[in-house]
Amino acid sequence: MSSARPTKTVVVFDYGFGNVRSAERALARVGADVEITRDYDKAMDADGLLVPGVGAFDACMRGLKEVRGDWIIGRRLSGGRPVMGICVGMQILFERGIEHGVETEGLDEWPGTVEPLRAPVVPHMGWNTVDAPADSQAFKGLDADSRFYFVHSYAVRSWELEVTNPAIRAPKVTWATHGEPFVAAVENRALWATQFHPEKSGDAGAQLLTNWIETL
Repeated sequence: MSSARPTKTVVVFDYGFGNVRSAERALARVGADVEITRDYDKAMDADGLLVPGVGAFDACMRGLKEVRGDWIIGRRLSGGRPVMGICVGMQILFERGIEHGVETEGLDEWPGTVEPLRAPVVPHMGWNTVDAPADSQAFKGLDADSRFYFVHSYAVRSWELEVTNPAIRAPKVTWATHGEPFVAAVENRALWATQFHPEKSGDAGAQLLTNWIETL
């Protein structure tokens, strides 16, 4: 009798704002059964839902709502079903974003504001290290000097969620620095997110995606 674990299904949510093909390839590389779709039933039924994002916060939110992606994400999380956001797909999980003076409501899974990154050179484009918690599941098996690929001009510069109830597990927050510290990744029970692109981060990104697949 085979003891191999069943293949996990992942939907890369296609709402018009993300590198869906590179995400598909990266997930397939680590052994997931991947489909790119915006179909409601498939997005709800998959073991994991990956939400990419490229472009402006406001445009991504409008695109997501047009295909009921906001509702799908909320429904999955209310049932403890895993979701992972990447780049702007992470940013829209916060309370709001401010770009060019325009404030847009996000999905409000976490309090906080996505704002312009204050650094001598913007956008932050290229490889960078991160400072992950020692007990991080996302960065399990990765060295402290592992580098990940970033492309962004906006970021969450402060973590505002306070957990005072000892019975509630606080999210694990990973930071990076480019001009100033910013949130690089969050692990919050069924909801994971990264500001960097694991699908473009070589072996380190593949390890992180493997770690996510293992939680599904």
